[in-house]
Amino acid sequence: MKSFPISRRRIWQLVFDAALIAAAWRLTFFLCFDKATPIYYRHLLSWRVFAVVIVVKLAVFVAFGFYNRWWRYVSTRDMWGAARGVTVACLIADLLLYAFPPAHTSHLPKRIVALDYLLLLAFVAGTRLLARSLIERPPTGLVAHGREVLVFGAGDAGQLTVREMQRNRHLGMTAIGFVDDDPRKQNVRIQGIRVLGTTDDLARILRDNRPDEVLIAMPSAPGEVRRKIVELTRRENIPVKTLPALHELISGELNLAVRIRPVQVEDVLGRQQVEVDLDEVASYVRDRAVLVTGAGGSIGSELCRQLARLGVGRLILVEQGETVLYEIERELVDERNFTAVIPVLADCGDRSKMRQVLERYPPDIVFHAAAYKHVPMLEANPLQAVANNVLATRAIAEVAIEAGVDRFVLISTDKAAKPQNLLGQSKALCEWIVESFALRSDIDTRFVAVRFGNVLASSGSVIPIFRRQIERGGPVTVTHPEMTRFFMTISEAASLVVQAGSMGGRGQIYVLDMGKPVKILDLARQMIELSGHTEDDVGIRFVGARAGEKLHEELWNDDEDVGPTSNAKIMRAARPPIDSVWLEEQLDALARLVAEADTLGVTAKLRAIIAEPHRTGSAVLEDTLH
Repeated sequence: MKSFPISRRRIWQLVFDAALIAAAWRLTFFLCFDKATPIYYRHLLSWRVFAVVIVVKLAVFVAFGFYNRWWRYVSTRDMWGAARGVTVACLIADLLLYAFPPAHTSHLPKRIVALDYLLLLAFVAGTRLLARSLIERPPTGLVAHGREVLVFGAGDAGQLTVREMQRNRHLGMTAIGFVDDDPRKQNVRIQGIRVLGTTDDLARILRDNRPDEVLIAMPSAPGEVRRKIVELTRRENIPVKTLPALHELISGELNLAVRIRPVQVEDVLGRQQVEVDLDEVASYVRDRAVLVTGAGGSIGSELCRQLARLGVGRLILVEQGETVLYEIERELVDERNFTAVIPVLADCGDRSKMRQVLERYPPDIVFHAAAYKHVPMLEANPLQAVANNVLATRAIAEVAIEAGVDRFVLISTDKAAKPQNLLGQSKALCEWIVESFALRSDIDTRFVAVRFGNVLASSGSVIPIFRRQIERGGPVTVTHPEMTRFFMTISEAASLVVQAGSMGGRGQIYVLDMGKPVKILDLARQMIELSGHTEDDVGIRFVGARAGEKLHEELWNDDEDVGPTSNAKIMRAARPPIDSVWLEEQLDALARLVAEADTLGVTAKLRAIIAEPHRTGSAVLEDTLH
């Protein structure tokens, strides 16, 4: 039996259903017998029989969960549940009366049984549907309540959103029509709202109906479609909002109407979001201890959110920034009700501290997200680039091996492919470290790396910079009119990291198929338009490429063989194995130069290492899918 906590709402529902049961029972006899009920059946209308019928049927209703949800949210599935409940309730009550009839009463007639069942089923189902219809009835009259909204997309998300608007009038939104390209939906009413036309008709629909705003209710819509809608609505000077993309809705608020937000540049970039079924691939983290370095950063914090949702047994957060560590720990505990969190304020390159942490909280899996990532900053601080990115990666990897960690996942960057700056060079060296450990037969830990491009809205992304410049009135500073970058969302990046850990090859590098690169100039123009300004108002100024920046980023090195994985949007690279003995010698030399604070020596040494790597054998692109 399902739980049945007492509440005022449930009591009233019980009382109402009791009245329905009594009414159906009495009406059955009235309809079966034209005049008076025969004397040998009158005892079936006594108060004792009424009490038995009501108590038995209500008990079955409770057992079938009739009162576990509001009638305003009743669905088709609930109607089938109601039918099963009424069937069982009537069957038990009728068998009870048939086996133990009241004194001086004939056996219960079959027509009474059948008619009572049909009447009660109609009463129970009808009242619930009527309650929902009255609550959700489309607004009538000449004047709509609140903002008039044109909903783009009459699919499941659009229908659910309109339903929430109708249920919750405090939202101040009234749907006045749908726009949908499905020819089967044209001119039909959905949730009482008419489908007014297709995308090709949008300009006419906007002129004829003049909504207060347009809502894009298509979470899986590609960026090209969203951009077209935004352009059309901008021409008519009508605000446009959207539901978040599909990957943002997976673990979020179920009430779609409260998740409506302004269209952001991430929504209109044009690349198809990569969907990763985390629940399918993430069994390897469920109920296990997971350590995340750089847990307070953009990628690290999102990784922690997704891991918490996937049900890890324990999450160890390693972060050297006190404020961001406190914020992600509080978010996980207070907002996401994930209490198995251990915050560790530490530098992941501190061997003694990390050895202590891994001994006290032994993890099964390590996600290494900690790194310095700002290109100009690292160009100006080579010692810190090598110490924090390269040497810290070797330190945490070696400590993980000592602790018997099962898997180690390195988060890399597309700048590690054909690197021309200190960020790319340092991360390329990190990939080699992972590769060398992975190929050693005396090490059981499985090492992989994940390489991806720029992450939208992260701390190192150009988007927050552009947004602040637009808010100040401009100009927006673009380095070069032809500069391009690959982009992905933070959620996608974290999902890719989790999936790469599930694939778990030895030394493999996984790279997201990021589609076509985006021109930074186009990105700036789109952000200006989405902010409600024009390029003439804000202005764009070209400032030239910064130190270490490439005009176009790449995803692969020349010596890498590329192969598929189980996800068509994720590729893996293989190359001849790195000479681990040579690599150890070079890392030791770098460590000495860093200890001596020899900036020029570090820069020259790093450049020389990347220019002439010592490799052995040939690339092996083995099938490592799990």
